[in-house]
Amino acid sequence: MKQALVGARIFTGDIFLENYAVVVAGEKIEALVPVAELNTDIPQILLDGGTLAPGFIDLQVNGGGGAFFTNDTSVGAIKTMLDGHRPTGTTSMLPTLISDTREVHQAGVKAVADAVAAGMKGVLGVHVEGPFFDMARRGAHNERYIRTMEQADIDWLVASVKSQHEFKVMLTLAPEHAAPGQIAQLASAGVVVCAGHTDAHYESVVSALKEGLTGFTHLYNAMRPTTGREPGVVGAALEDGNSWCGIIIDTYHVHAASARVACAAKPRGKIYLVTDAMSTVGSPEKSFQIYGETIYEKEGCLVNAEGRLAGSAIGMIDAVRLNTQWVGMELSESLRMASLYPAEFMRVDNSLGRIQPDYRADLVHFTDDYRVTHTWVAGDFLRHS
Repeated sequence: MKQALVGARIFTGDIFLENYAVVVAGEKIEALVPVAELNTDIPQILLDGGTLAPGFIDLQVNGGGGAFFTNDTSVGAIKTMLDGHRPTGTTSMLPTLISDTREVHQAGVKAVADAVAAGMKGVLGVHVEGPFFDMARRGAHNERYIRTMEQADIDWLVASVKSQHEFKVMLTLAPEHAAPGQIAQLASAGVVVCAGHTDAHYESVVSALKEGLTGFTHLYNAMRPTTGREPGVVGAALEDGNSWCGIIIDTYHVHAASARVACAAKPRGKIYLVTDAMSTVGSPEKSFQIYGETIYEKEGCLVNAEGRLAGSAIGMIDAVRLNTQWVGMELSESLRMASLYPAEFMRVDNSLGRIQPDYRADLVHFTDDYRVTHTWVAGDFLRHS
């Protein structure tokens, strides 16, 4: 069924347009036309002001809607997470597994592959965060699962990438604990390798970048910081012009000034927003279990018994709002950081991240006070209260 979306200013991924309509036909965007030239025979959905933008893409989602993926590695849990995050504007995600056994990770990756194979829209692939970390930088990841990477780990991760067309597998590891050639083996097979939970020195990170490391997971958090004599992981990340950095803008993980420094240092388009969200997002339940321990949300913050941050309690619309109002970025740039830039990192920017003809109709409509009112996922329309 064809429909025309009118009444909101439109952010195309590049510019804002006033008095334009987006025509959606089936799963795709058919046209972007001035309202005055719109065929009046097309049924209209009237959006009362606000902004219509490309749907948000979250590359680090541990849970949502009451489901925590590492605890429940099922297709049903993935659907619950999608449903939990959709009211925050997220239309695509990488369900994320935290450090656990190889068996748990394999079960989780299979569940994501099954969801994609079944046509579940909004799932780009999977993010395996750990367990190949530095013990001192493990954060809330349980120490009993932290270990070095073996060839068997590489083999099954590579096989997962090849399991079906366009299935994205992101792996976060500590590069200083990878043997020479391991990152290259993963990257050459199509695994997106990111540095995180790492105490690597600058030189180790530079070597990893040469092997094929392309990203940094939750910049600043759980990684060796920059000093005058030792640039560390953060310095290497900010210096490199080709890699991407995810960043959690929730007022707890990163100082606003640090976020501004990162955006000033990296080339435009290389920093993207993530939530690192846990199961409380999109759920009335404000606690969850991780490694048998109950984590409680308090004033929007999640901390374990050791006092370590345990993910976040925000959705993507919160990240966009805070990046604009707290960090001070232009709204247009915040929206790119929530959609276009992660699409470019995952190499799906030929179909996602913009509002233009032949792109998938993944859209979010939100009010001027950042309340999501409507979303579309592959043309499927949902109104939010």
